[in-house]
Amino acid sequence: MFNDFKSAFQRHNNAHAQLIIINVVIFVALGLLFVVAKISQQQAIFQVVYDQFVLPSQISQFLSKPWTILTYAFAHIYNYEYQVIGVWHILMNMLVFYWFAKLFVEYLGSDKLVALYVLGGLSGGLLYLLLYNTVPYFMSRPSDLVGASAAVFAVVVATATLLPDYTFFLLFLGPVRIKYIAAFYIVVSFISSVGDNAGGEVAHLGGALIGFIYIKQLQSGVNWGGWITVTLDWFKDLFKSKPAVKVTYRKEEKRAGTKSSPSGKASQAEIDAILDKISDRGYESLSKEEKEKLFNASKK
Repeated sequence: MFNDFKSAFQRHNNAHAQLIIINVVIFVALGLLFVVAKISQQQAIFQVVYDQFVLPSQISQFLSKPWTILTYAFAHIYNYEYQVIGVWHILMNMLVFYWFAKLFVEYLGSDKLVALYVLGGLSGGLLYLLLYNTVPYFMSRPSDLVGASAAVFAVVVATATLLPDYTFFLLFLGPVRIKYIAAFYIVVSFISSVGDNAGGEVAHLGGALIGFIYIKQLQSGVNWGGWITVTLDWFKDLFKSKPAVKVTYRKEEKRAGTKSSPSGKASQAEIDAILDKISDRGYESLSKEEKEKLFNASKK
């Protein structure tokens, strides 16, 4: 299993599987702690760890652990009081996420999926905090928020906005265009926003909103998730091994009969690498030099 997980993180354009693995690993790790703490009657230990993932509705509590605005989107329900273990919660979230995220990655690449997942979590959490600290109806019902649903809604609505007439074949229903699936989720969440899971439904709507805006802005040439991609790339570079510096004291002479390639032109291998980068990160991720090489190659 470890080798399978490692392979999933090495595979090109595989962010949908990687995000699912992260969610499942966190769920299982918390589950193990949940059971051990229950058996040893040390539930307080589990609660301390679990609270680091859960987003509280009260601003004062949130300010004491601001990282929960993001961590809540990678954890799922565990509750000692009601003996709730969110197997169904994570199962449905990850199934829906896989269907839509796989399609999203085919068109926009892994980097944008990860960025949208983070934006969805942030947007859902911020709307949740806003309503639960300004609207009397929600303020009278303090709660905690946990689950990937807001991020999943962002991906669902973004994919439906990008490809509204793409069709999924659903069990018992047959072919259904994904714009109707997204609309159904939004309507149900809006109606349920005054129900028992009001906080979760509010977060769903926040995620859905950012999913729609993200695609519309992307179609206008603005990438709202660019800062997330840059930040993650910076962190990745910190852990990459750097080649040893080679010191030379004289320039190597050019081999007889060889000439340097004209400025702006590239070999087929370089063009293939540029196309792979576009597939993974999008055209705007190219440097000025790479764009020039691609443009010159297109004139051949």
